[in-house]
Amino acid sequence: MAALTEEGEAFTELVLEVFRLNGLALEAGERLAGPLGLSSARWQVLGVVDHAPAPVANVARLMGLSRQGVQQTADALERDGFIEYLENPHHRRAKLISMTAKGREALRRVEGRQAIWANRLGAGMNARQLRAAVNGLREARQLLEKDASGSDEA
Repeated sequence: MAALTEEGEAFTELVLEVFRLNGLALEAGERLAGPLGLSSARWQVLGVVDHAPAPVANVARLMGLSRQGVQQTADALERDGFIEYLENPHHRRAKLISMTAKGREALRRVEGRQAIWANRLGAGMNARQLRAAVNGLREARQLLEKDASGSDEA
C-alpha cells in the first residue's frame, strides 16, 4: 500500500474539506431558493441559461453534473413554468433550455437573497483570503480535470 506524501495528505484534506463544504453549500442553497419554488439544482440550471439558452448537455458539462440529472431538473422546471424548451438550430433533437419570465423573476429574487447571505458570511474573512482559497480550489479542479482526461491510473 502506498503511503501519502505531505502533498498527498494535504490534497486529501482539501478534497475532504470540499466535500463537507459542498454539503453545507447545497443545504444553504436549499434554504435560499426553497421559498421561491427552487432547489439548489434548479437554481444552478437557471443560472446557466440566464445568459443564453443552452442544451442540457452544455449545462451539465459547465456545472460538472450528469446530463440525466440536468434533464430531470429541466423537465421539472418546465412543468413549473420556470423554463421552456426551444428548437435548437444546431441540433434537431437537443432542445435549448430557455428561461421564462417566471424563471427570470425567481432567479433575480434568489440572487438578491444570496447577495445578502454572501455579504454576511464574507464579512467573516478578508477578500484576499477568500481569493487565495478560490485560486487554490481552481488549481485543484484543473489538476483533477487533467487527470480525468489523461489517465486511468490509480
